[in-house]
Amino acid sequence: MHSIAQLEPKALWRNFEALNNVPRPSKKEERVIQFMLDFGNNLGLETKTDRIQNVIIKKPASKGMENRPTLILQSHLDMVHQKNNATVFDFDTQGIEMLIDGDWVKANGTTLGADNGIGVAAIMALLEATDIPHPALEAMFTIDEETGMTGAKELDGSNFEGKILLNLDTEDDDELSIGCAGGIDTNTTYSYQKENVYSDAVCFQLDVKGLIGGHSGMDIDKGRGNANKILARVLYHLNSLMDIQLVSFDGGSLRNAIPREGMAKIAIHKDDTDQLKHEFKRISQIIINEFHTIEKALVFELNETNTQDYALAHQDFEKIINTLTAVHNGVFRMSPDIENLVEASSSLARVIIKDGIFSTQSLQRSSVESSKGDVANSIRASFELMGCAVVQGGDYPGWQPNPNSKILNLMRNLYQEMFHEEPQVKACHAGLECGILGEHLPGVDMISFGPNIRAAHSPDEKVQISSVQKFWKFLLATIQKID
Repeated sequence: MHSIAQLEPKALWRNFEALNNVPRPSKKEERVIQFMLDFGNNLGLETKTDRIQNVIIKKPASKGMENRPTLILQSHLDMVHQKNNATVFDFDTQGIEMLIDGDWVKANGTTLGADNGIGVAAIMALLEATDIPHPALEAMFTIDEETGMTGAKELDGSNFEGKILLNLDTEDDDELSIGCAGGIDTNTTYSYQKENVYSDAVCFQLDVKGLIGGHSGMDIDKGRGNANKILARVLYHLNSLMDIQLVSFDGGSLRNAIPREGMAKIAIHKDDTDQLKHEFKRISQIIINEFHTIEKALVFELNETNTQDYALAHQDFEKIINTLTAVHNGVFRMSPDIENLVEASSSLARVIIKDGIFSTQSLQRSSVESSKGDVANSIRASFELMGCAVVQGGDYPGWQPNPNSKILNLMRNLYQEMFHEEPQVKACHAGLECGILGEHLPGVDMISFGPNIRAAHSPDEKVQISSVQKFWKFLLATIQKID
């Protein structure tokens, strides 16, 4: 089996391998920032960071291309760090363990970092190349894209002269993206009262596992299960039939990923053990049947666990479980203007009930600012009705499509010429940085494209080798056509 660095194009894959040896979680990018500074300086190129620590590397035009427009190439340095529960891996100290599976590159039980490491590696390959003609290049490597787009928000636009920007952060190689959704985070907290568990209590742990998960924007319309909503449904069902006490709840992991796993601990009267097992099996099978077409690996587990001292007061338990059952999750509205585009959505990403505090994290997205506010208010109201404190923040704008874009017309015609088919010109339901970058770079013509990446933000993430080759070929042709 070939190593990753031996795949074609070698320069891109070699840089991807080197990048993936550097831990680079959002908000902890110190090591990858230094890695990129060293890379640029070792090439003798103008290299620096701006005030927020975005990395900027500039390369003069090739001989004969000095009069071409300066081109901005942009990707983000951070990656989502997520692993399967059974995977033993330390993201703070280990490089990503990559493997080749047919036409795909994957990771061993963790996220791969193809989002957006392939884009970063492609730019690195261009910066170090000596045999690829190009106009003047301004490489923009932003930080903290995945958890707040801080790098884009705090970008110093005065560092750039280019009027064309290629964002290399999409996940279908036949698409040219010209618009995206904005987003807002809704975080809630509630202090609950405790009560003693039943004197004859038996405690059980309920687990929901094996869901596909994925990107809470790009995959929100695919009908995938949300572990938090499923677990809340199970608890609501059980509570309607018997006396149960909720001890704790822990579901989801990242604000922008569809929750794949969830766990709850409950207490019941000892005499209700058989009924609990029966009803848990019954509701589990109902849900498995509902999701069987999509969630083929969905698993429910019920296991007796150590007896706990305290549980939620029943009144608070019912408030919480009713709210989790009622709160909207998934597509909120489809776009009436762009076919098959999700306009607005919400994802209940994280639920924790522990040590007297019930907290949630959810992310609302929309390509229309007014409907983003509508869905965010809907989620806020659901939690405020039960008395939660609600904080909304991390607001970022969408990217308004420009169907008359010059770079779009150039790349669309070039794609047809090279691949003998029409590219898909789309807006996407994910938080690309272009909307924010446009505020700092007024008048810059932007477009986003990339190779086929599947299951981003999950341990099933993979990137297609042949698609990376297609993407690289298209990127090189685009750079040499711009005039």
